[in-house]
Amino acid sequence: MRLIDRYILSEASKPLAISLVVVLTALILERILRLFDLLADQGKQFGQILTMAANLVPHYLGLALPAAFFISIFLVSARFSEDSEIDALRGCGISLRRFGVPFLGAGVVLALFSIALYGYIQPYSRYAYREIFYAVTNAPWDATIKTATFIDTGGGYTIYADRMSPDGDWLEHVFVHQKLDDGGEITTTAKRGDLRLSDDGQRMTLAMREALQIRKVPGKQDSVLAFDRLVIERPFSRDIPLFRARGDSERELTMSELRDQMRSGAPSVTRSRLRAEFHARLVRSVSLPLLPMLAVPMGMAAKRARRWQGIATSAVILLLYHHAIQLGESLADLGRADPLLSLWGPFALFAAGCILLYAVVDRGPGANPFGGVFEAIDMLFLRLRRLLPHRRRTT
Repeated sequence: MRLIDRYILSEASKPLAISLVVVLTALILERILRLFDLLADQGKQFGQILTMAANLVPHYLGLALPAAFFISIFLVSARFSEDSEIDALRGCGISLRRFGVPFLGAGVVLALFSIALYGYIQPYSRYAYREIFYAVTNAPWDATIKTATFIDTGGGYTIYADRMSPDGDWLEHVFVHQKLDDGGEITTTAKRGDLRLSDDGQRMTLAMREALQIRKVPGKQDSVLAFDRLVIERPFSRDIPLFRARGDSERELTMSELRDQMRSGAPSVTRSRLRAEFHARLVRSVSLPLLPMLAVPMGMAAKRARRWQGIATSAVILLLYHHAIQLGESLADLGRADPLLSLWGPFALFAAGCILLYAVVDRGPGANPFGGVFEAIDMLFLRLRRLLPHRRRTT
């Protein structure tokens, strides 16, 4: 590796790391907030939410990596062009094609990493996230009462207590609702109650004082019973039901497993979905080496006050390409299109456009088509500003 290559990569590594950290942090924090809103009512610990978010890091890393890679190359190319470093490199006999070689090499390395990320790391992390989410949302009741809160204890029982003694021994103004298998309902209220677990932790006992019970049975008249003391006893267990095995979804299968099941067939996943997932992962991975061919010309054209035009234009292009891949994957998933056409077709068009653009800009600085695009955007916004009403300055 030559000195100029190390210099270019060192300049690109800083914005790459910053962009990756910012984008990844924003995506993970958004998911943490959603998980917190979802699980806060169930009284789950914040550590469980962090564990679930940690298993989503490979998924969000796959989303953030292309954007951070493109932004870093765009910023470095814009700075080199604005500071006339590219002109100095051209004067030393280094062409634009040679200038982009370290970026292309970095893109190839990231493509290989993406194959490992999409193909082997994400399936396991996604299954681990779903397993923890299942354990958190399906965890049995721990025999603790929260005042002024309706608690689903499982087995058709719902318990509510208006107040609780400071030492937690007695409940006041107790409400118990039970749904029967035949469609009936039993509603019990009591002034006081005592909730206990057996020594082996296998049975729960709720002893109530001054209880009133209403029984509703389909086809029969409702009955009302009063008790000085009423005891409700039922089995209790803290065991969490086992989660399903990995592989129920094609997104939980590795690249090797997808390939093997495409050949042999899988009972739970159709072959079209397997092929769509397999080719979509490959297309997203091999698209990374094409990003420098788009980011370098855009960065060279985004001089001085044109940074936001370049970022906006690149965002539109990348979003269109991303949605084209998603559309192709959906069509292949439904079996309405061959993934070789619906997925590799947009990739071929995107690759041809990037290569052609890079070759045109390599001929000379004045051949960059994005310069005209950014000028058109400037003129459009200038006309829009003239059409908008302005406040008159008053002395």
